[in-house]
Amino acid sequence: MTLALENIVKAFKKDVVLDGVSLSVDQGETLVLFGPSGAGKTVLLRLIAGVIEPDQGTITIQGRDMNGVEPEDRGIGMAFQNFALFPHMDATDNIAAPLTARNMSKSGITETVGKIARMLKIEHVLHHKPKELSNGQKQRTALARALAGEPDILLLDDPLRNVDAKLRFEMRLELPRLLKEQNATVIYVTQDYKEAMALGDRIAVMSASGIEQTGTPSDIYLAPANIEIARLFGDPVINLLDVTLTQGAGGVQFTLSGVPVTVDAGYAEMVGRACTVGIRPEAIRFVEEGTAGAIPLVIETETPLNEKTVTLGLTQNGREIMVSRPAGRPGPAQGMGFVTIDATHIHLFDRATGNRVAPTQAAKTQGAA
Repeated sequence: MTLALENIVKAFKKDVVLDGVSLSVDQGETLVLFGPSGAGKTVLLRLIAGVIEPDQGTITIQGRDMNGVEPEDRGIGMAFQNFALFPHMDATDNIAAPLTARNMSKSGITETVGKIARMLKIEHVLHHKPKELSNGQKQRTALARALAGEPDILLLDDPLRNVDAKLRFEMRLELPRLLKEQNATVIYVTQDYKEAMALGDRIAVMSASGIEQTGTPSDIYLAPANIEIARLFGDPVINLLDVTLTQGAGGVQFTLSGVPVTVDAGYAEMVGRACTVGIRPEAIRFVEEGTAGAIPLVIETETPLNEKTVTLGLTQNGREIMVSRPAGRPGPAQGMGFVTIDATHIHLFDRATGNRVAPTQAAKTQGAA
């Protein structure tokens, strides 16, 4: 079931929440809406569900204009942050509500409810009413109800927000499999970038200005549209350093601790202009003193984080650099250290606009010649 939004505008009094938002989602695709609180993610879901109507623009499902179509006639399943559970029903009956409405057999209902409850680890509270459930259990019950109905379109508004860290991690693995089995068209809202990367076939990054970038998780991480998106994706956060590119003997470069770092020749048009260079901590590697291109750092602190170790160092000019390496890989914990940078993973941003600058193909070709 395909879903398309075109030039959606929604305001509440004088507060314009969505201004000309357009996006489309294909059959069986999971699109994650990612962004800070107040970006309009939940409002967008409510518009698609038909709970509220857009001031301008069109919403189509399978090519059919949804203007005036009631929520119950849109073939949509929803799990919103406010749970919306039936207070007089226990968890089993809440989950089974869409199945009961379809007159599914009792044995079919029992099997379906049990399967989803086990996946969400709420089978032990199936006979509890909402007032007896924790917020996390209520949220999982609402999610289970949305999944049980196997709708054509599924709207999930941060459904794992109140879930503990262990279960949240497990659900990042289990939920994509279940969604693919159902072949539903899914729009999933989250403020957790790891969740967005794990669950989304594509991610639409939203801000108060609208949709900033749409792409696959790899697109977003490897080619962020601007500095803000680069900051949002990654742990530890990307290193951002103000530099001015120069044309040296080795090509287009900038310097750190007096050591030239050569970047893609396609950045030649940015020579002499104020830029911000973005370097992912995992693109920096500790090396022995004397290694070609080694940049000296004064090691400030080292933090082991189970699967990786994060080191904070200072350049000769006092600029902070974060270095991430797999746990067990050697590196200095104090004193002086030396690093090299994988130039293929360097991002360049225009300092005036904050937008990412892509290297030009023409300059690359000339550089190769």
